[in-house]
Amino acid sequence: MRPTRTHLRNAAVTFAAAGLAAGTLLATQSAQAAPKPAATPATATAVANDLGANSAGSYLDASGRTVVTVTNSSAAARVRAAGATPQLVKYGAAQLNSVIAAMNSSARFAGTAWAVDPKTDQVVVSVDQTVTGAKLGTVKAATARFGSAARIERVSGTFSMRIRGGDAIYGGQYRCSLGFNVRSGTTYSFLTAGHCGNIASTWYSDSAKTALLGTTQASSFPGNDYAIVRYTGSATHPGSVDLYNGTTQDITTAANAFVGESVKRSGSTTHVHSGTVQAVNATVNYAEGSVTGLIKTNVCAEGGDSGGSLFDGTKALGLTSGGSGNCTFGGTTYFQPVTEALSVYGVSVY
Repeated sequence: MRPTRTHLRNAAVTFAAAGLAAGTLLATQSAQAAPKPAATPATATAVANDLGANSAGSYLDASGRTVVTVTNSSAAARVRAAGATPQLVKYGAAQLNSVIAAMNSSARFAGTAWAVDPKTDQVVVSVDQTVTGAKLGTVKAATARFGSAARIERVSGTFSMRIRGGDAIYGGQYRCSLGFNVRSGTTYSFLTAGHCGNIASTWYSDSAKTALLGTTQASSFPGNDYAIVRYTGSATHPGSVDLYNGTTQDITTAANAFVGESVKRSGSTTHVHSGTVQAVNATVNYAEGSVTGLIKTNVCAEGGDSGGSLFDGTKALGLTSGGSGNCTFGGTTYFQPVTEALSVYGVSVY
């Protein structure tokens, strides 16, 4: 369904392997052997995908190494051969997918979210302050069935979409943030959040709605959270992101985010904030509907930042969807991967 995303495969898995010690598995090489080139995050992701049930995913550790989780020695050998560092874990894709399936069937109500954390080899189930009483009991019962394969974390505030009235890009009674300018041939458009595209057919750059930007061509929410607006006005549309300090960040390509990646977010309310990718393929259950396949980060955001840019240098990564907390005390923000929107709409960043 989502060809640009990493999917954990459901399959049988064997837990431990003889001779493996918990923690990072070190390669045994002769003194004469040439060092293997370090694997890129994209390579590590591909290796984890190929391992299927024998891996819980990959990530970039604090020292900058690409790490791929494994459940046995043969998988570890494949990881070393690819130039990445294997990490022995107890649970593989099948076990962690079982947790996600249980959450999908029993706890898919507003105020919850979940994603695989490959660093801890767990499904992290997040609950906001609205999840109390019987609903919280449901979440606890569902996760308790899986022991150490799942854990619950309480987040501050309420999971909500980051939209409100104000300046930036205006549609209807609300404002959002422009994500990335895109093009197909000589046709120019911009991407924003799907929950923004759902609320307005025409967008302006001013609150008086006199400076026309364009019209919504397509929008997808819930399920996904992306929309495309075609430029019809006279506004210029460079392929860069506003850094709100008098400079911009040029965007030249799009990529899939990876766990451990350092990222920045730009939005019309709180401007530029930075953080780290904590998970991919996350599910968030808003009051307005559920969205799957998101990027989970510890970057903050607030109302009006919806649709804004998530990027790493010149790489476009995502569109701001929603989250909890704020930029005073911190929070969790989820992003729609931009690569899916580009593929669906047949456009590219520039």
